Amino acid sequence: MFDVKKSITAVALLIMLSACSSVLTPLVTPKVNTDVVTLKSGQYSLDQSHAAVLFKVQHLGLSTYVGRFNAIDAELEFDPENVQDAKLTAVIDINSLDINDESLKQDLMEDTWFDQARYPQARFSTLNVTPIDDSRFEFTGELDWRGKQQPLVMTVVFHGGANYILTDKYTLGFSATGSFKRSGFGMDAYIPLVGDEVQIEAFAEFQKN
Repeated sequence: MFDVKKSITAVALLIMLSACSSVLTPLVTPKVNTDVVTLKSGQYSLDQSHAAVLFKVQHLGLSTYVGRFNAIDAELEFDPENVQDAKLTAVIDINSLDINDESLKQDLMEDTWFDQARYPQARFSTLNVTPIDDSRFEFTGELDWRGKQQPLVMTVVFHGGANYILTDKYTLGFSATGSFKRSGFGMDAYIPLVGDEVQIEAFAEFQKN
């Protein structure tokens, strides 16, 4: 039997929750400053729970294969008035590869591909930074991976900064794209069936120390 009293109570509860949401959302939503020169200078550490590094490579000329790494750490030294002096270091745990196929992952960890046992990490360190426009910058650095060092240019887009009430930390957000030849790191198996060029996409939030 339809319970009118319970239905009224449920509706009232939904109205209350909706009202609370409309009050809380503006309080916890940060006010983001998108003008780079207004951002706060200092030392920043990666918010690892809000970061992702993706890689994309052509497969058989038919599709783009996409994977991601889940364990990343990074440090950023940043001054909005002298962005060209910014310094970024990032380290990726190769074993954190996520491709939703455990059997294939184990194959990729072998020496033909990532050779994870000998080279458990990939490291990127900036050498210089060049402005492109008000929000985009070229971070030119060195990628150290599989026992080799090769130049890597990442186009970085700053999305802004804000004080985030839930963490009580000032936070910067940016995304970055770049590419390199895997053959430059001694990973040249099955080219061109599997593409030589590897595209990188990174998405990150950094918290001020």
